[in-house]
Amino acid sequence: MKVNVTGKQPNARMCFVCGLSNEFGLKSRFYELENGETMALFQPAEEHQGYPGRLHGGLAAAILDETIGRAIMALYPDNIWGVTVDFTMSLRKPVPLDRKVRVIGRITKDSKRFFEGSGEILLEDGTVAISGKGRYLKMPIDKIADMDIEGGEWKIVKEAEDPAVTDFPQQASERD
Repeated sequence: MKVNVTGKQPNARMCFVCGLSNEFGLKSRFYELENGETMALFQPAEEHQGYPGRLHGGLAAAILDETIGRAIMALYPDNIWGVTVDFTMSLRKPVPLDRKVRVIGRITKDSKRFFEGSGEILLEDGTVAISGKGRYLKMPIDKIADMDIEGGEWKIVKEAEDPAVTDFPQQASERD
């Protein structure tokens, strides 16, 4: 199943997950999809391993939590962010370091101050490697981060490899 990418979300300068200038970070890119979900793409580096050749579980938690937390930005484009209140995950399969990783997040419940979401880290064939869910407080980005948005610390960076469409294999559409 093909799903169109409808927008790209901003990156920070030094965030571990999305910071483009953080030499040790994941340098993840985040995209909004036509089905209402948010997708992250990143290429793990050798420095991101736990067991040899495998993404560290704590880093998997970080990218999955941030992807779910960013899902709210598609509904509230005026820099509303999800601040994690509670997060759990289940590790099913190892995530290899030698290929790009795709992460999907979505909102499952939305109220005035909080939202709940779920998400998955998918392997190339669409198999769910790690699933997670969380509860988040809605807050404006300027209330939780001391960064110079106008000065370029939080901006959308267009890149030649930004996808216009993503492919969800059959297994991914049957997630549990």
